[in-house]
Amino acid sequence: MTRVALVSWHALSAASMCVLTLACVPPHAGVVSGELKKWHKVTITFDGPTASEEGTPNPFLDYRLNATFTNGEKSYTVPGYFAADGDAANSSATAGSTWRVHFAPDEVGTWRYAVSFRQGPGIAVSDADSAGESAGHMDGARGSFTVEPSDKEGRDFRGRGRLQYVGERYLRFAETAAYFLKCGADAPENLLAYRDFDGDFKEDGESDHLIKDWAPHLDDWNEGDPSWQDGKGRGLIGAINYLASTGMNAFSFLTMNIAGDDRNVFPYTTYDARYRFDVSRLDQWEMVFEHADRLGLYLHFKTQESENQTLLDDGDVGVQRRLYYRELIARFGHHLALNWNLGEENGTWGDDPAQTTDQRRAMAQYFFDHDPYRHHVVIHNGQPFDDLLGDASRITGLSVQTDQPDFSRVHGSVLHWLRRAGDSGRPLVVAVDEPGDHLHSLLPDEEDPEHDNARKNALWGALLAGGAGVEWYFGYEHPHSDLTAQDWRSRDRMWDQCRIALEFFEDNAIPFWEMRNEDRLSSATGSYVFAKPGDVYVVYLKHGEETTLDLEDDHTSFELRWFNPRTGEFVADRVDVEGGTRTELVPPTDTGGDWLAYLRSSSEA
Repeated sequence: MTRVALVSWHALSAASMCVLTLACVPPHAGVVSGELKKWHKVTITFDGPTASEEGTPNPFLDYRLNATFTNGEKSYTVPGYFAADGDAANSSATAGSTWRVHFAPDEVGTWRYAVSFRQGPGIAVSDADSAGESAGHMDGARGSFTVEPSDKEGRDFRGRGRLQYVGERYLRFAETAAYFLKCGADAPENLLAYRDFDGDFKEDGESDHLIKDWAPHLDDWNEGDPSWQDGKGRGLIGAINYLASTGMNAFSFLTMNIAGDDRNVFPYTTYDARYRFDVSRLDQWEMVFEHADRLGLYLHFKTQESENQTLLDDGDVGVQRRLYYRELIARFGHHLALNWNLGEENGTWGDDPAQTTDQRRAMAQYFFDHDPYRHHVVIHNGQPFDDLLGDASRITGLSVQTDQPDFSRVHGSVLHWLRRAGDSGRPLVVAVDEPGDHLHSLLPDEEDPEHDNARKNALWGALLAGGAGVEWYFGYEHPHSDLTAQDWRSRDRMWDQCRIALEFFEDNAIPFWEMRNEDRLSSATGSYVFAKPGDVYVVYLKHGEETTLDLEDDHTSFELRWFNPRTGEFVADRVDVEGGTRTELVPPTDTGGDWLAYLRSSSEA
């Protein structure tokens, strides 16, 4: 008599359900690794079909690995990826049988997961559940793991949770409910054009002279920090350490600049590839990004630039673009604080072929539909943003560029786009990610040690207009430019100015997310007023001039303190100010330097 093996309901319900025989074995549920804590990176590793970067079937395009994670009513379907031998960052492997999914759980308790692993020509970019056929191996596997609360604190994002768009002018951390202001480096855009990363981009004849070694930051690497292949990566990891040490909390980088200004950064195996990804290089990128997460540095992913906006699918969201976006989401979407920038200087301007409004909207829709965490999606202005406001697109923020070397258009630009977004019925997060012109912008300390215009017009101009922060671009006509920079100490004094501004808001518990620009209340030309009537007023005087603050409609009793934005110090004694009248504000010195009048309700001071 034939005996039928007992098979669990897990196996029977699997997409790869086999005919009941003695040989029928449930698919392997994978190996769970990582710190099993809320907001931490959890990895599920599977032993799947042996494949290679250049092999057939194409492991990136012709297989589709997804895992659906559930906890109560919460459910996330997360894409996975081909990981070669599972240690490609160190081995430089191009082949293997390891496949992975990363997940960042947002609840404690038991998470269950179910795996779909299918194969077929082009299946990776298909959204149909039934597309292709079962690829066997882990298809249909199920498993679970238990998540505890995070034990992280301080700058580490894992103690603060995912940074989310919540329909307001600022992003907010999911765990702490704290709102976020950013300040950091927008240059170099070719940050990832790094000699220590794997790949032939370093000697393929495409702008090889721009390859970086990040040597000025080698001494900033600390024992215990990540590196790969016997010490590679220390220069860039050191640079990340340095930027965090200055108090900055953001940096940006292109992930694909084929046909662009630098031409050394792309996720593909070669400059001309579009369907094959360099597994080891992307693993090395991940080591850098994971380190940045732990240091509290927001990741600004620039997915393309002006010169290559129509490179993939002639600008459409076709096979090439969908595959590119899927790989980015699969490998890096678990990070907690990031934005997907749809394009640097995007749209119709200059002589470069441009994407249309429909194409711009389609890119935003793709991330909305496929990023399980619905991360912040922005676009950088080549052309104005009007065609994307309101319900016209799924963008959640604007990445603003201005064009004056003295940064004089920053304040007005932020006010304009906040107003336009508000009028559209859908507030957006407006950040200034290139506040000056392309030739000069933020100069090195040795050329502009005080950075007066940058501080007055860009930094405080953006923040007191209601902007979500500033990232600094380095102009082409100066040393350590947007393409050649690899020493962030070249702007060390400006990082001090930024830290002072961020600490002013944090240390004084200023409710900036509830405040609005009210420049009209000050009589001084060019001054800024940021206010929550009945609670707090921040009045910025660029040249230390006297002003009259109109408090006739606010009968609150305030305490006035004077803050020096150049030194980060409060000076002079507190002064009582009664509302309901026009109040004269006279800075404590007449040296012509900028001053900030800080008025707080007496009940809050």
